[in-house]
Amino acid sequence: MQTQPTVTFDDVPIDEDVRQAALEHIAELEEFHGRITGCHVVIGQPHRHRRSGRLWSVRVDVIVPGADVVVNRDHGLDHAHEDVSVALRDAFLAARRQLEDRSRRRRGAVKLHAGRSRGRISKLFPERGYGFLETPDGREIYFHEHAVNDEGLRHAAVGAPVYFTEEEGDRGPQAASVQLIRRVSAE
Repeated sequence: MQTQPTVTFDDVPIDEDVRQAALEHIAELEEFHGRITGCHVVIGQPHRHRRSGRLWSVRVDVIVPGADVVVNRDHGLDHAHEDVSVALRDAFLAARRQLEDRSRRRRGAVKLHAGRSRGRISKLFPERGYGFLETPDGREIYFHEHAVNDEGLRHAAVGAPVYFTEEEGDRGPQAASVQLIRRVSAE
């Protein structure tokens, strides 16, 4: 790290054990992501309620080349944050996830959504609200009426050409969205 990490306390007494725990979390984060150039942690208790306990908030600012990662873990209604070590852990886990996401984007390892494919409606059960598509390679894919764009199943007919995006469902492949290419009237 190019600059010394800092841990500050916002309107609460300074606790050296908490400062040391924060510095250990920073060291773990630096082991995970070697390009961190600076880190600043602010620990506080913005709201001190007598009935609900003393909830901690933790802000972590991590500086890496090209961007800053900022995590602000305010307690909200999470009573687990009555323990400062839990609040610290949650904040640093969130910072680690953001650094992982940033690294994936830089490497180009971001999940790409599948493009749409072309097929035709092979079976249709409008009274039950579903049907099946046939792909060019002969596979049959389930679709629900809520996946059909535009006017839905009203204008769909067996044999109608469609564009669709495929996803894995609970019982096998299914169409996530179905778009009629041209309307085929039912005769």
